[in-house]
Amino acid sequence: IHNLKLSCAQQKSVFVFSVCISLCLQDRLPWLLKLHEVIRRERSSGSDALLVCSALKHQYRRILLHGSKALTSPSETDQEIFPPASPDVFFLFLRGDYEFIYQRMVARRGHYMKADMLRSQFDTLEAPSDEENVLTLDIQRGIDDMAVEVERHLINHRSGLPA
Repeated sequence: IHNLKLSCAQQKSVFVFSVCISLCLQDRLPWLLKLHEVIRRERSSGSDALLVCSALKHQYRRILLHGSKALTSPSETDQEIFPPASPDVFFLFLRGDYEFIYQRMVARRGHYMKADMLRSQFDTLEAPSDEENVLTLDIQRGIDDMAVEVERHLINHRSGLPA
């Protein structure tokens, strides 16, 4: 697992987010491109990796998979150039309702993202489609149950079985 240190620009993004200002694509882009490079490197080495981030928009997930090529404008051949998902990468979508997540956020201490920012996260969210190779997990389930489901999905994914 790689430990990515935050650059000054990324530290600024955390600060901006911590004072309840939403980040735009330009704020997120350097970080998304860096994460894309980690994914690319791990895939090319044949390693398994787990990357955690909130890729709330379809475009952010495309950048994670395709890097700066994902910034080109969509066209009719978009599916050929950028398949919806890579077969060796899948996304986890942690699904939960607003009130449940809000209560969890209010209860936690010391996190840079304040509970007041949750509404903007829900407003921004573009739920992933099946074409994005996604496993949806209900966050009201226990962590152990979700971990077992992820492990089962990963085993099936590797063996080519349906999820």
